[in-house]
Amino acid sequence: MNDTADNYRLDRVTISKDAIRVRVSELASEIEREFRGREVIMTGVLKGAVIFMSDLAREIGPSVDVRMDFIAVSSYGNSSTSSGVVKIIKDMDVYAEDKNIILVEDIMDTGLTLSYLTEMFTARRPKNFKICVLLEKPERKKADVVIDYKGFTIPDEFVVGYGLDYAGKWRHLPDIWRVTDKG
Repeated sequence: MNDTADNYRLDRVTISKDAIRVRVSELASEIEREFRGREVIMTGVLKGAVIFMSDLAREIGPSVDVRMDFIAVSSYGNSSTSSGVVKIIKDMDVYAEDKNIILVEDIMDTGLTLSYLTEMFTARRPKNFKICVLLEKPERKKADVVIDYKGFTIPDEFVVGYGLDYAGKWRHLPDIWRVTDKG
């Protein structure tokens, strides 16, 4: 089958924008409690984490000095499943050594990308390294990755919206939708 977005359709909302807003606020409060009075470099994994990280950063109060940076990786391409091969497309601009780094990711599917990034960041010797994900699919987990801040646990379904896309499509939607095959 030709694996393009035209072969898929939005099925139903799995997480509403209101539920997302509440959970993002709760995650921001957790981060604020842990890092009060300190600087944090929130590093978003492009492009999927942009909306989540932006909302999360805006919810964190002034008691935390939040800096934002980005890293771009590729492990999906235009497929609905991870290839397992991680390619760094854009690295951080900030030097990570002795910094408080929170890696912000849209979804932990197999965990292979986050496992690779954890090893990469650990080698850079940050003061603290934390992972914040919006969504986790425990059924698909192949790598042992510790998630410090988690938005939602979801079943093994392909989802889009709130930053998550399929071949560049549906990233702008405010809710998270399940996507199904048109067939």
